[in-house]
Amino acid sequence: MPPARDVEAELASQRERLLRWLLDDALPLWWSVGADRTGGGFHEAIDLAGHPVRSERRARVQARQIFTYAVGGELGWTGPWREAVAHGLDYYIGRYRRPDGLFWNAIGVTGEPIGGEPQLYEQAFALLALATASGVAEAPLAEAIVERLYAERRGAAGGFTGFSDVRVYQSDPHMHLLEAALAWEQIAPGGPWRRLADEVVELCLARFIAPEHGGALLEYFDSTWMPAAGAPAAGDKGDAIWPGHQFEWAGLLERWALARGRDDVRAVARRLYDIGMRHGIDAQRGVAVFELAGDFSVREPRTRLWVQTEWLKAALILARSENDPERRRGYHRDAVAAARALTLFLDLPVRGLWRDKFLADGTWADEPAPASSFYHIIDALRVLAQSPGVGGNK
Repeated sequence: MPPARDVEAELASQRERLLRWLLDDALPLWWSVGADRTGGGFHEAIDLAGHPVRSERRARVQARQIFTYAVGGELGWTGPWREAVAHGLDYYIGRYRRPDGLFWNAIGVTGEPIGGEPQLYEQAFALLALATASGVAEAPLAEAIVERLYAERRGAAGGFTGFSDVRVYQSDPHMHLLEAALAWEQIAPGGPWRRLADEVVELCLARFIAPEHGGALLEYFDSTWMPAAGAPAAGDKGDAIWPGHQFEWAGLLERWALARGRDDVRAVARRLYDIGMRHGIDAQRGVAVFELAGDFSVREPRTRLWVQTEWLKAALILARSENDPERRRGYHRDAVAAARALTLFLDLPVRGLWRDKFLADGTWADEPAPASSFYHIIDALRVLAQSPGVGGNK
């Protein structure tokens, strides 16, 4: 085990290197190449030669790029981040917002809305983008989304329906609702945000976390929030455990629990994190894997970039609220390993791009860099930049 000073020094070095990559390479590239200056908004992807990819555009990508450039400004990017945010926000609200106040799922190459009934996942990212980009100025739009969700998408057993066929419910979009509600709670505490955040957390504790699977958090459910083993839309993955979501929920639950004074929920956050660490790390490749089965065996060793960012973010969030010095150093050691894993995905000739899928045999999927990953990257680096003891705020 390396001495504590070596761990802290390496984490500080990782912080400096990753933030330089973000500010000098990634943010400039995804603005100069990733923004569509003719049609508006942002491209879905940039190929590995550095050219934008023309395709249909998911609403989540537009929302995430708005978030990215707002956070980029917060982190000190000296480029035109305000212009980037306004560019994205004008296109997003103008093209994706429906007459009922919800947002379309995607827009086709020729500009027509596609994707059927609006999904809960897209509404969650609309809320996050509006909170991050403009705050109280866009509060009426955000509150209209929540009002519509409560009026029309409420599940009989709690939570919200995410799909028009409701054959399977998911914990994932509720996680992002919690993320958005916590963001809004900071800037508009008089709105519906505390109620929404509390309801999602209580649903998570009661239904998403499965005692029969060692307290892991599951992904797929039926309309009564029972694990959806065998449900058509879930296939045979009703017991699916995603290490990346153990980490992501751990960070969100820790934030919520600290705000509410709930030490019991802080203990849940640590259990989820420990499950991800104990069962979800491939020591040979040095990465967190994508999926486990209900018995914690590895079901899908192929992994994705976002899993590594959520590992890094959760380790740092738990570290900064940990009073025990040895446990805090342990989280920092984990953060070093996660930062190394993330760096693997960023090592490309065109600086500022990334690979998304790392295969079980140690090779990479040959595909363009998806813009959707940027939200995960910059949010992890925001936590890294703000973490005490690694060159961040003291």
